[in-house]
Amino acid sequence: MALWEQITCQLQYLPTQTLNELYPDTFPLDIRHYLANWIEEQAWENFDVDNMDQEPQARRLLDKMVLMLQELAAHNPNVVEKVKLQHISRNLSVFQPQPMQLVRTVRDILRKERHLLGQCMPNFPPYQPMLAGPPAANGTPHPSREEGNTDVDNLVLKVLEIQNCRQTLHQLQEELNWEKQETESVSGPNELDPQHPDQVTRKSRIQQLEYNYSVCAKKRVQLLQEALCALEQCQSCLIHRIKSWRWEQHRATIGLHFDENLGPLQTWCEQLLGVNGNLRQELMLVKRDHGGAEQFHTLQDSLDGLLQTLIQSSLVVDKQPPQVIKTQSKFSTTVRYLLGEKMAPGKPVLLKAQIITEAQARNLGQQGVIPNENVGELLNSTAILEHNTSSKSTCATFRNMSIRKIKRADRKGSESVTEEKFALLFTTEITITGCESPYGIQTITLPVVVIVHGSQEINAMATVIWDCAFSEPNRIPFVVPERVPWKQMCDALSSKFMSEVQTRRGLDRYNLHFLAQKIFDQPDISEDFSNMPVSWAQFNKEVLPGRNFTFWQWFEGVMELTKKCLKDYWSEGLIFGFIGKQHLHVILQNKPNGTFLLRFSDSEIGGITIAYVGPSDNGGRKIQNIQPFTKKDLDSAGLGDRIRDINCITHVYPDLPKNDVFNKFFTVPSPPHPDGYLPFKLTTVVNPPTNPSGDDMDMETLEKFFW
Repeated sequence: MALWEQITCQLQYLPTQTLNELYPDTFPLDIRHYLANWIEEQAWENFDVDNMDQEPQARRLLDKMVLMLQELAAHNPNVVEKVKLQHISRNLSVFQPQPMQLVRTVRDILRKERHLLGQCMPNFPPYQPMLAGPPAANGTPHPSREEGNTDVDNLVLKVLEIQNCRQTLHQLQEELNWEKQETESVSGPNELDPQHPDQVTRKSRIQQLEYNYSVCAKKRVQLLQEALCALEQCQSCLIHRIKSWRWEQHRATIGLHFDENLGPLQTWCEQLLGVNGNLRQELMLVKRDHGGAEQFHTLQDSLDGLLQTLIQSSLVVDKQPPQVIKTQSKFSTTVRYLLGEKMAPGKPVLLKAQIITEAQARNLGQQGVIPNENVGELLNSTAILEHNTSSKSTCATFRNMSIRKIKRADRKGSESVTEEKFALLFTTEITITGCESPYGIQTITLPVVVIVHGSQEINAMATVIWDCAFSEPNRIPFVVPERVPWKQMCDALSSKFMSEVQTRRGLDRYNLHFLAQKIFDQPDISEDFSNMPVSWAQFNKEVLPGRNFTFWQWFEGVMELTKKCLKDYWSEGLIFGFIGKQHLHVILQNKPNGTFLLRFSDSEIGGITIAYVGPSDNGGRKIQNIQPFTKKDLDSAGLGDRIRDINCITHVYPDLPKNDVFNKFFTVPSPPHPDGYLPFKLTTVVNPPTNPSGDDMDMETLEKFFW
């Protein structure tokens, strides 16, 4: 009823002609007044007034309107108002032959009211019809996308209704006091003379005012309850969105999209805090006017609980610390308070950080218990929440944190220190303007793994990747599954690969099939691995058959090499990448000598090899694999130059001349040095195989001098 409440404030300033144009004789102002709430709830804009198929729905709306007016007349104690309502309900029969005309009339009235308010109140929102489907069979619209008043704007309008209702009550009370005073001044202490027309009229007027006051008072309480329900729903949506933001931040570790902008969430938090304050003020005034009924105490408790939840949920880790932290090394992190502009001025708010174990994080989530035991010594573990006027953000930035030492938990079985997860916990007390007492608030970071040596970093990152890729939202800290379907692993590997290499080219089905064959040790299986479970042990605890490294260690080495030396080659599709030798033989067996492709080494961490078709001892063809190039090799001479130098390879698979494909990667010869030194270059030469059964051929680099 927000629109009608606004309109009633402007009616007294409108000329009679404008009022007559706004509310025609067929739809008088009284209908708009008595049925205001119901009228604004209907989807008048969804009607096509020229579509006669919708006439039955329009007729049902007309019948409903007549019935509601008759019910109002039956329950109204004022005889004059009763007769008037009955007369109006009968006059609506003018729309019976053409019910669509009623729809057109009401729709035009609502549009004109909006236009009128737009002129009188420039900040009033323009008319926006309800986002609903066609009218249902009972004449009411299908639920809209904003059903439940989860939209903040609708919630603000709901609060405005309560405030307008309070103002109306105040006006009614003043009129009632005046009428009673006038009555007493005329009649004195004696009873009213029932034969005196003026006194009868005044008595009727008092009864009407008392009735209107009673209805408005009930409406005020009802609106307050409705606003509280709407606030609960809207805040629930906000808390869910904050959790979703944290979840997206978590998943960004494996390269998934993450919008880190907290501005909209901060605005949302501030709006709900303002609504909560307005409702608490209105509730206080209701209790003053109507006494301390039990229902008001319940409403007060609900508002207090919502306020506490909002204040405590508004502390978030804006910039996470590294998820693998080496002791004695510096790192930074930033914590942001979304209600920072609402903090009470005065004493600075100091945020304290401490490192906690997985068990302590679990107790914090389930019981809200701040751990007393320190499991690690943090350097520079305090920071002040400071407001930045340009960005309108309130943050505490820990710039030079360091973990001096860490206390490990007792490990079970084969558990490694790189599988142990910790987190940083941030705590403080904060006072919000308008609130009497401070609130204790806290938040924790994503899980981190603490290492003491750089050699532990790859295994620690495996723990982080598994946690980010396969943990469930709203989990108990920091529970992860022991096994996941291979198709889920595929998504994580491809996403992480693209993110790490900074490329748009992911892993195709051939790459992923080879990775499945490798991790499951089934090189001859061509079936679909999608639903086969892969375990944490297969990912990074058990070494691959015949190797001294795990699957993750090998895969991470490939990513590192591609990121540092092969990004452009990979992005342009020049590297086949992950391919098994069985598949390799299938696609190269009928190709002419000199055909080659680039694949990641199966036997060496961080290596890329050239597989090509060459002559065999018996005059046929044989697939050869050149000794893998590592980052060290490619730092001395790039992959393009090495491909150019190797004479036994001529066409990249399927049949493209290598000089055409790799030409832009060739190094231009250096000009003579001005100091007289002669330039030289490194040339790659492939030695003929000395072991016909070996897969990898030796490669050596010669220095050729130009005299």
